[in-house]
Amino acid sequence: MKKIHLAIICLFTGCNIFAQNIDVQPIPQQISKHNGQINLSETYQLLGATEASPYAVQELKDLLGEKQPANIGLRIYIGEKGDKSIRKFTRQIPNQKEGYYLSINEKEIVLAGNDERGTYYALQTLKQLLKDNQLPVVEIQDYPAIRYRGVVEGFYGTPWSHEARLRQLQFYGENKMNTYIYGPKDDPYHSSPNWRLPYPEKEARQLQELVKVAKENEVDFVWAIHPGQDIQWNQTDRDLLLAKFERMYVLGVRSFAVFFDDISGEGTNPVKQAELLNYIDEHFVKIKPDVTPLIMCPTEYNKSWSDPAKGYLTTLGDKLNPSIQIMWTGDRVISDITKDGIEWINERIKRPAYIWWNFPVSDYVRDHLLMGPVYG
Repeated sequence: MKKIHLAIICLFTGCNIFAQNIDVQPIPQQISKHNGQINLSETYQLLGATEASPYAVQELKDLLGEKQPANIGLRIYIGEKGDKSIRKFTRQIPNQKEGYYLSINEKEIVLAGNDERGTYYALQTLKQLLKDNQLPVVEIQDYPAIRYRGVVEGFYGTPWSHEARLRQLQFYGENKMNTYIYGPKDDPYHSSPNWRLPYPEKEARQLQELVKVAKENEVDFVWAIHPGQDIQWNQTDRDLLLAKFERMYVLGVRSFAVFFDDISGEGTNPVKQAELLNYIDEHFVKIKPDVTPLIMCPTEYNKSWSDPAKGYLTTLGDKLNPSIQIMWTGDRVISDITKDGIEWINERIKRPAYIWWNFPVSDYVRDHLLMGPVYG
């Protein structure tokens, strides 16, 4: 998508000191600070590790470092709702996707997730709270207010390096972001004319590593394709597109997007776009139980570029399978996201818009960074 180096939804706004100097980003939904702090002893009892999120357990062990598991010492409970180890804490766990309950006191630490991602986020909060081997006595109940949080690499110009992407994925995990959409416009195998071709061996290995690191950081690695400039609305190109998706699936990708932004000609036909996307949804996404719902970027991806008289957006709303997400940048390419604007687009596409937020865009302003707190 034109002009983008963006956070879909950025979860943090700058450092805020709250709850008696406890500093956690993003700010938890509920936090109760009690008097005192605890020191992590040299030994600990770990309960629930065999059932809990393996990524959370591994990060916990890394955090504890040279401290030794034993039958004495601080008890640490870890697990997801329904696990035996944390059953007595079930009522404290928010009944929200990716929610968690974290409790720290002199006798025990509880890391209890509503699901595996929630447990992982509880661990990330614990990491932020640990200072000089000390932890505050605290209870936290937390869950995300926004379902999809992360970054689209979808700009024009030199794509990020492999090393930069790896660090990005670690950063997303540390800050409870769950989505990375890979769609750099200057990747020749993402866009026309080479979108039909497989990645060369080196690039394929790097993508495979990115998918692995994303999974370890509880991030959905969304691989996007941009075929609209030269796609032929025929079975041959349908088969080639599904074959490309299958190759990416073999590399570990479980989340996919199709971009129709910044194109002209026959590729902009909304009826044909909807037919193709529904075909992908029905012949690939829905037959693979571990693939997440498909995302698409429309040609009219903001209000100023839309033409209501031609009915592009309403056609997508009527014809696209309901599970397919539709991206939207707001009233303009680079725009505030307003309640009125969201109501306008949601009415037309008949589903909540998937916000591709272009405010920190960098490919049209390359002499300085656009940075500031999230608001609205």
